[in-house]
Amino acid sequence: MKTFSAKAHEVKREWLIVDAADKVLGRLATEIARRLRGKHKPEFTPHVDTGDYIVVTNVEKLRVTGNKAEDKVYYRHTGYPGGIYESSFTQMQKRFPGRVLEKAVKGMLPKGPLGYAMLKKMKCYAGETHPHAAQQPKVLEL
Repeated sequence: MKTFSAKAHEVKREWLIVDAADKVLGRLATEIARRLRGKHKPEFTPHVDTGDYIVVTNVEKLRVTGNKAEDKVYYRHTGYPGGIYESSFTQMQKRFPGRVLEKAVKGMLPKGPLGYAMLKKMKCYAGETHPHAAQQPKVLEL
């Protein structure tokens, strides 16, 4: 019997919706990364994007444990000398509510074109409303 290898055009993708209110950042990010990659499916193939689409709502209500709300630091650099900027978890959540979750999930996905394609299937929204009702997403309880 030959080993099964999924083809990109044969993959059946579902739309899932996750409510991130009062969820711990890391625990939510690992499950989202697992589902974006498709590791929960029996037809998982490492070099093919077999994952599902995930809509995350209420990302502004994510939480972290311990003192990480003040201690966790996110860095970015402009490319110029002395152009490093840092911001804490709370500052990042105020300015860009979805970016904290995006950065956490991005670090858990493969690097390169396949990982970028997987990350595009995650849609983050602050608040309850989202424009993906036509896809009829199924509720994913975590």
